[in-house]
Amino acid sequence: MSAPGTTGTLHHVELWVPDLGRAAASIGHLLESMGYTPHQRWTGGRSWLLGSTYLVVEESPALTSDRHDRRRPGLNHLAFHVEGRDRVDALTAEATRHGWHLMFADRHPYAGGEQHYAAYLENDDGFEVELVATDAPSPSA
Repeated sequence: MSAPGTTGTLHHVELWVPDLGRAAASIGHLLESMGYTPHQRWTGGRSWLLGSTYLVVEESPALTSDRHDRRRPGLNHLAFHVEGRDRVDALTAEATRHGWHLMFADRHPYAGGEQHYAAYLENDDGFEVELVATDAPSPSA
């Protein structure tokens, strides 16, 4: 039985990746930049922990492709709360030095609409993350 207030919260997310080294360098770095700490390490996998939630990257033993396609059935992207626009901007700048590429650059940081300050990033393996500012009023506010 779960503790009060935990029903429905994520316990963990597991991503199967084509290359553990690339994933640890891009995904791991971004997670650590947001406050996750390395949690577990084993041959073929790593995990990072924040509070009671952890994220796992594990090298897939059954590759059909060397790149994730977020538009196919399955995971499209992970979205993370980020405290403030300045922090979104700093994480975005840092992430681009660690294997992430800004998506929708022509509409950044309002690619999700005028009320949604966020960065959409994709790594070299095709995984997408969205960094959403928690204080995201309209730019005209």
